[in-house]
Amino acid sequence: MITGIDIGSTITKAVCIEFTGDRGRVVKSIKTRAADAVTSATGAFGKMLVENDIKIKDIKKIMITGAGASKIKNDLFGIPTEKVDEILAIGIGGMFLSGRENIIITNIGTGTAIIEAKKDGIAHLGGSGVGGGTILGLAKKLLMTSNFNSIMELAGRGNLNQVDLLLEDIMDKDISFLNREATASNFGKMLDSARDEDIALGIINLVFQVIGMLSVFAAKSKNIGMVTVTGNGSKNPIGRTILKAITDIYSVGFEYPAEAEYTTAIGAGLSWIGEKG
Repeated sequence: MITGIDIGSTITKAVCIEFTGDRGRVVKSIKTRAADAVTSATGAFGKMLVENDIKIKDIKKIMITGAGASKIKNDLFGIPTEKVDEILAIGIGGMFLSGRENIIITNIGTGTAIIEAKKDGIAHLGGSGVGGGTILGLAKKLLMTSNFNSIMELAGRGNLNQVDLLLEDIMDKDISFLNREATASNFGKMLDSARDEDIALGIINLVFQVIGMLSVFAAKSKNIGMVTVTGNGSKNPIGRTILKAITDIYSVGFEYPAEAEYTTAIGAGLSWIGEKG
């Protein structure tokens, strides 16, 4: 088995992959939090072994990637340990999970990366510092909480009309292909009557509208009609609703593969095939 570990800035994810020839199959996946990269990587690996009754002798190699990978200087637990470029890992993992070899991937973590992945190459198209970290940072200041579940609970009861300026607030008819319910300015209204619930929804709407529009521009520039969404942000139900509204306007779809949050760790593990070859 090969273990892939994605050492993120806040969460570390690990997967175990079994190979039959050049075909990989994800058999186990876990995630954990820790204060530093070494603790995150060793903790995730140890948790993987203990919780799934995997023997250390069964692990042939550990492939690490992510923001904290550079902090790992030596082999982990005496097992050969190799670093994998994060963009490469996202591209490989995204193609594996989507089952396609010509895709646009939007990986939503603390920030957001947008990648073109094809069989003959993987390219980083760009991205944004807007992502999950933006939600937590703004909520900490505006809502006095950085607990993600609390933010989501508040947002579920929010009303965007209290915080966002809509086209209907400034125009009496549709403009171009946008109807009057479209956003003219995120947080551009911000009524005194806005509640924490409204602000929470406004924050999530801001983040996912930015991510969605960047994804649309990337997909259209490559004549691709579907964006594969990966990373922790792929699980956000309110975010998915916001992206669906963008699909309705721009005719670019968003898909969410199973285990999308583990894409980078999966890609790191699968990159062993390329290294071996």
